[in-house]
Amino acid sequence: LCLLALLCFGASRSGYAGLAAVELVFAALVLLAWSCRLPPRLPLLHWGWTDFMRCLIGALLFLITSLIVIVSHRDGAGIAGGVFGILAGILLGYDAFITLPTRQGHTAAPTGVYWEHWEGV
Repeated sequence: LCLLALLCFGASRSGYAGLAAVELVFAALVLLAWSCRLPPRLPLLHWGWTDFMRCLIGALLFLITSLIVIVSHRDGAGIAGGVFGILAGILLGYDAFITLPTRQGHTAAPTGVYWEHWEGV
């Protein structure tokens, strides 16, 4: 949705394409960090709060900016970008709600029973 909002904001005469581009880059960087398994290597940074803050800030900025674009612009690309921006803001808000680190409970690590079963013990 960030990419769709970026394309629509870019096609419109509004100057709000930077927000979608920055959020798209931040999302790609966090995805790359998780793909390279950086969280265990960098325990100094709390990755749960980092992802939560990225989602929360992105949701608020997308909702505010998209509402401004929908109210002030009358071109089709601007309105489409605003709609995609609102959808992206809602999804980022839901992602922030899911990834809130204080909501996630800590569970005990599994014991060796699983591995003993596969080793034939």
